[in-house]
Amino acid sequence: MIKRTVYLLLCTILLSFGNTAQADEGMWIPMLIGKNYEQMKKQGFKLTAKDLYNANGSSLKDAIVHFGGFCTGEIVSDKGLIFTNHHCGYEAIASNSTAQNNILDNGFYAKNYGEEKPINGLFVRFLQRMEDVTARVNESTRGLNGAEKEAKMTEIFNLIAKAAVTGPSIEANVKDFYKSNQFILFVYERFDDVRLVGAPPQNIGKFGGDTDNWEWPRQTGDFSVFRVYASTGNQPAKYNVQNVPYKSKKFLPISIKGVKNGDFSIVYGYPGRTDRYLTSYGVDLATEKVSPTIVKLRDIRLKAWKAEMDKDVGLRLKLSSKYAQIANYWKYFIGQTEQLKRLKVSDAKRTEEKAFTQWAAQKTEFAGLMEQYDQIYKDIDPISVQRTYINEGFNASQWAINASGIGRALINFSKSKYEAAAYQQIQENLSKALAAYQDTYNETADKKIFAQILASFYKDVPVKSQPKFFAEIAEKYWTGAPETTFEKYANYLWSNSNFINPEKLKAFIASNPPAEAVTNDPGYQYALNIVPSEYMKNNFGSLVADFEKKKAELDHLYLKAILEKNAGKIMYPDANSTMRLSYGNVQDYSPKDGMVYKTTTTIDGVMQKYIPGDSEFDLPANLIENYNRKNFGQYGNDGTLTVGFITNNDITGGNSGSPVINGNGELIGLAFDGNWEAMSGDIAFDKKFKRTISVDIRYVLWCIDVLGGAKNIISELDIRKK
Repeated sequence: MIKRTVYLLLCTILLSFGNTAQADEGMWIPMLIGKNYEQMKKQGFKLTAKDLYNANGSSLKDAIVHFGGFCTGEIVSDKGLIFTNHHCGYEAIASNSTAQNNILDNGFYAKNYGEEKPINGLFVRFLQRMEDVTARVNESTRGLNGAEKEAKMTEIFNLIAKAAVTGPSIEANVKDFYKSNQFILFVYERFDDVRLVGAPPQNIGKFGGDTDNWEWPRQTGDFSVFRVYASTGNQPAKYNVQNVPYKSKKFLPISIKGVKNGDFSIVYGYPGRTDRYLTSYGVDLATEKVSPTIVKLRDIRLKAWKAEMDKDVGLRLKLSSKYAQIANYWKYFIGQTEQLKRLKVSDAKRTEEKAFTQWAAQKTEFAGLMEQYDQIYKDIDPISVQRTYINEGFNASQWAINASGIGRALINFSKSKYEAAAYQQIQENLSKALAAYQDTYNETADKKIFAQILASFYKDVPVKSQPKFFAEIAEKYWTGAPETTFEKYANYLWSNSNFINPEKLKAFIASNPPAEAVTNDPGYQYALNIVPSEYMKNNFGSLVADFEKKKAELDHLYLKAILEKNAGKIMYPDANSTMRLSYGNVQDYSPKDGMVYKTTTTIDGVMQKYIPGDSEFDLPANLIENYNRKNFGQYGNDGTLTVGFITNNDITGGNSGSPVINGNGELIGLAFDGNWEAMSGDIAFDKKFKRTISVDIRYVLWCIDVLGGAKNIISELDIRKK
């Protein structure tokens, strides 16, 4: 008899469907989703299992793209048209906006291919296939431990991926699942010519702003339109005016029939990260130390930026994408902490861990796991706030990040002789970095952020625990109060360093300064002290590295044990930026006693929130005009227009822009957010409250057609009314 391996155990788990499975919870691997097929049919799915994923023929997965590596998009026509979220296209839209041609605020729809805007650096990837390579990885690392095992694992990952790359546009990687208890190869085809086709005005695409972010009811038209181009042979190619719209294997038809409570729904996309198997020790550290510190530091940045952005349209356009990214997760960490505490997630995990410990006591390999977790978290707890300041606070000053990298490059210039070509390449890289920095630099905001974060660090970390370089700064510039002390230090740096003001830095680079001029620069000296790896090594020795290493080892064993303990039950792995599918239903919910949230919102709610001139709730004049005329075209229903809806699908960051698909395989909306009552979802899924917020496809089409007048876009689509 062959000994049962972890790999065989995983296959058993994934092939069996236990009665305990929650159909609306789980981000399932498409290659294995067919094992859930009977449950999906019961809930309303009408296609075949191969319609979901087919490595040898076209299926729904061929209409899904990894958009830029950070969002999801879907192909909606036979001419490579892509729908995704407005916030996914935000940077592309903002970077093509100027005070004179402000498409971010005014909206934009190309009326022909020639008007579509190339976006430098933007790409999409189509998943070609997946392959379970667990057996090969495990065989290659058998008997190895620690650094030797890690090195061998990296080696075998690279070998497997390299063998799968069959052309210049093919990319491959091996990803681990269940904390390195399973390994799957992913093979993609990458396209680098992606162009902006359309976007609504920002006061539709971002309607509600930070106030409505993560909230339901919601009325945000969170969509944008792009197109992927290929060579005349339908092959991936860099941007070229001769390229033509790409013809994909599959595109999604669109249903404007509408949704109702109970309708079946699929969300197909690329969820980023979840940590559903995090222990109670990790939850406690996050809620008590890490997340509150992140919120505080992001609040400092947002307030400083907002004050300056309100003064200047040009600066607002330059900073808008960066501001939106920081603001989104600023509110996320507030909500996650609040809901983890409200739902008593730590208590629930401790109960589970107690039962696990009793079971594990009978297993030599897993005995004492929780005690080991307890110890490593006790070791890291005293420096958790400092660690967060390094990752989230000190590195918020872009000039300091630049200074350490550019400074080292300049020192190498003065000490080494480069060939002309190499020298030229390095100079070009420096110029690009400088241009990107200069584009968003604002002296008032940047100096304020720098000084306030240092003052906050001084107050949050006991003086005896502060690193030597920081204590020396505080002592030298002390004024009697942390706030004015670090303002004084900031003023000194801005006046005396060559690494902060972009024009001054540009001149400094051009002067080919000697190494001494770089090393003696006060900005460079500060920057070297806050480089994360150097800071951690100089102040905590190997404590942080030891924690990360030990935690990874314990996580691997814990998941191995969980899989063994739950053999026969279906279990999904944490999200890790690979293609996943979740299924569920359109479903209302009750956030509190006596209150029920309906499944849809309408344009009536948009008008009820309308505040003329407000940065979050203003509206375009033509939306108001068409609303008053009840001009909803073929997209209206019952005298109004549906704007958004909710389902109980399981999503997270990275799913933004994912298609919401009905039981017939038709597009009904674009997923863009979660709800406030279930912000704990990345760590603990809550069936009662967890909802996915989506923009209804009818509102998307109405904005494109009636408000945007882009009949050319509408004519490409397969729109179904029944």
